[in-house]
Amino acid sequence: MVHAGLLIIRLVIGLTFAGHGAQKLFGWFGGHGVKGTGGWFESIGMKPGIMMALLAGLSELIGGLLFAAGVGTWLGALLIIGTMIVATVKVHLANGYWATQNGYEYNLAIIAVALGVAMIGPGAYTLL
Repeated sequence: MVHAGLLIIRLVIGLTFAGHGAQKLFGWFGGHGVKGTGGWFESIGMKPGIMMALLAGLSELIGGLLFAAGVGTWLGALLIIGTMIVATVKVHLANGYWATQNGYEYNLAIIAVALGVAMIGPGAYTLL
């Protein structure tokens, strides 16, 4: 049961992050692509915006896929955690804790899940 639980966590978090990366990189799933995301990044002081959008998108896509697959789980978790730390500092921290106020509640939960899975390990159900 533990291994199935880890698989569920890895798939939901990892594939969600891969989807966020695809939004930033390709404009899929209602995203704005690199140019649109880059413009928003510029507006919040992250420059150069297009380069930052590319790096964020790649971190989310690659980190999410590694995490979901249970391959390179520590690297996948690190990429997810890094993205969430930047999002927390640049967007959410000033708004307090609760997500209903655009705070960092969600970001912290994702960081905890990614770190916890990395510390426990991916479980038995992985691609390798």
